[in-house]
Amino acid sequence: MSAEATNPATPGPITPGAQRRRGRPRIDLRRLGRAALLGPAGRDRLPDAIGHVAEAHRAHFADADLEPLRRAYVLAESSHRGQMRKSGEPYITHPLAVTLILAELGAETTTLTASLLHDTVEDTDVTLDQVRTEFGTEVAYLVDGVTKLEKVDYGAAAEPETFRKMLVATGNDVRVMSIKLADRLHNMRTLGVMRQEKQERIAKVTRDVLIPLAERLGVQALKTELEDLVFAILRPEEYGQTQTLIAADTARAENPLADIAGEVRGVLREAGLTAEVLIRPRHAVSVHRVLRKRGELRGADFGRLLVLVSEDADCYGVLGELHTCFTPVVSEFKDFIAVPKFNLYQSLHTAVARADGEVAEVLIRTHQMHKVAEAGVVALGNPYAPSAEEHLDTVGERSDPTRPGWLSRLLDWQQSAPDTDTFWSTLREDLAQDREITVFRPDGGTIGLPAGASCVDAAYAQYGEDAHAVIGARVNGRLATLSTVLKDGDTVQPLMDRMEGAAASEPSRDWLDHARTPAARIAIRRWLAAHPEGPSAPESAPRAPYSGPSARPSAANAVVDQPGATVRLAGCCTPVPPDEVTAFAVRGGAVTVHRVECPAVARMTGAGRPEVGVRWADAETAEYRVTLIAESFSRPHLLADLTEAIALEGVAIISATVEPPAQGRVRHTYTLQLPGSAHLQGLMRAMRNVPGVYDVGRAQHAAAGAL
Repeated sequence: MSAEATNPATPGPITPGAQRRRGRPRIDLRRLGRAALLGPAGRDRLPDAIGHVAEAHRAHFADADLEPLRRAYVLAESSHRGQMRKSGEPYITHPLAVTLILAELGAETTTLTASLLHDTVEDTDVTLDQVRTEFGTEVAYLVDGVTKLEKVDYGAAAEPETFRKMLVATGNDVRVMSIKLADRLHNMRTLGVMRQEKQERIAKVTRDVLIPLAERLGVQALKTELEDLVFAILRPEEYGQTQTLIAADTARAENPLADIAGEVRGVLREAGLTAEVLIRPRHAVSVHRVLRKRGELRGADFGRLLVLVSEDADCYGVLGELHTCFTPVVSEFKDFIAVPKFNLYQSLHTAVARADGEVAEVLIRTHQMHKVAEAGVVALGNPYAPSAEEHLDTVGERSDPTRPGWLSRLLDWQQSAPDTDTFWSTLREDLAQDREITVFRPDGGTIGLPAGASCVDAAYAQYGEDAHAVIGARVNGRLATLSTVLKDGDTVQPLMDRMEGAAASEPSRDWLDHARTPAARIAIRRWLAAHPEGPSAPESAPRAPYSGPSARPSAANAVVDQPGATVRLAGCCTPVPPDEVTAFAVRGGAVTVHRVECPAVARMTGAGRPEVGVRWADAETAEYRVTLIAESFSRPHLLADLTEAIALEGVAIISATVEPPAQGRVRHTYTLQLPGSAHLQGLMRAMRNVPGVYDVGRAQHAAAGAL
């Protein structure tokens, strides 16, 4: 999509290290340029210039109708005629090369047709209506999706807003991004004549946006070559050193990986397993990563073994034979067949060691898995497309299809990022998170989140801006703080503040420390910007969900022998029925009720204070406030378990404090609102049943000062 590129044969700073994954040599664009200048062939004859495209396409689709490709080439060649790339080649060589990349990956005819035309609307007099009339709505949608926005209209925002437009289009048809990735790969291959600063700018956008998108769409063949091209531009010295190591390994007479491959073939042959065992050389970035991880490279580190079989069950058969006949490196085993990656990738990963200590990494997959691993969504056409009965509306947008979780989240949050700078910076942050987890709602529904996401992210993913009122969460049935990091497969239930007649809960600035998803971060920042006085207190114990009207300490259930006096329950001992109690008159005409064993009682009696008669009334139904102390051994999640036990008894937590652990023991103090006195003993039993808790008792505080 850029005319600012050059012929790869032209000397320049780039020497791509990625090996071609097929035997076909890279196409000579000069020869293609000459063929393109000769003009189209006869009406029924395929032009020579797209012969390589047709050959690659027929390798995947033997019965493909090539007529749309012929017509698309004729239109593209005639409309681009006279336009030249900076290398001096006819511009038509660029869409031809992009289309060849996609054809080799197994793209279907519609994608290839749109690829040939992908720059016509942007750079020529061809209109989108013309494309739609001649090639249909699908091709027009794909061409429109990859057409850049004009700098004249958008200025510096043109590039990020073009990406926004492409991503929205990709949400309806992932083939839009397939064309964009192939387009960027060809431009990166032919970047040599540009100024160094422009090469670096394009390489950084490729690194931050296009490579993560290629990974998420599973197009490993494009991703790995893009990584090497970016590596060569942004870190040329390290790239050169890595290429030197690769060249030295290639020149070695002995090849331990080839020896291990031969042994593996023999093992599988003896086991009666039909399999193809190949050596996959690592690309430059992969070699560099291994070097940084291990500090030095062994002979087998420059590649991996790839074992291809026909059936899923054979993958596990191969794994069993390898682990029986070689020493498995247990830490290297991963099963991406049973649990595929979020980008469709499936494979078994393992590593085995020979008796001499040489270790080889092994990938085991079926031929179909391998096709998807290399080409991802390109090979699958449009796996998220609507069903046949769904249709395109009048503006050419598809009705909402099923999308991968990361793409749905991206499309959701970009709507909340109207300004270009926020969108562009947040997009890069989002794409930097390269692993995804799935958590479950209590109703069985699922939420896709990036790895490292917290309960804050789950709340905003489920409730949008209503999550401002979240006060905690249950994770796998247990109360948890909002900062709790979720794991794949967790069940999470955000708890919302439903208190009526009181100020709603508000997001804290500290939530930004726990939020990983753009949707959560944008919503929190927007609220904080609108409420600069917003809270920022650090998170402590999880707040219990609201369970009823807020109640002040009340002693209406205690009757004293002093008519008209205000009755208070002492905070030092928090008496509740059926406690034996006594009372004392205090200043202001009030009477304070204490448990008889309260230290304050002995002190006031010794001071000559007269006691006031008191008895309990409505003991079974009145609400009471009580303070309990739990003594326990220190262990992870103890606070959450205790809080959960209290909540399950229907008791509201007024306050909670936890003293620092001492000698492996910890002391928790809770002030609680009981719905009735009958709940106290059951509550204390439930708290004692929490693992690690060895005692629960009533608080006995010494009262300070006069009462």
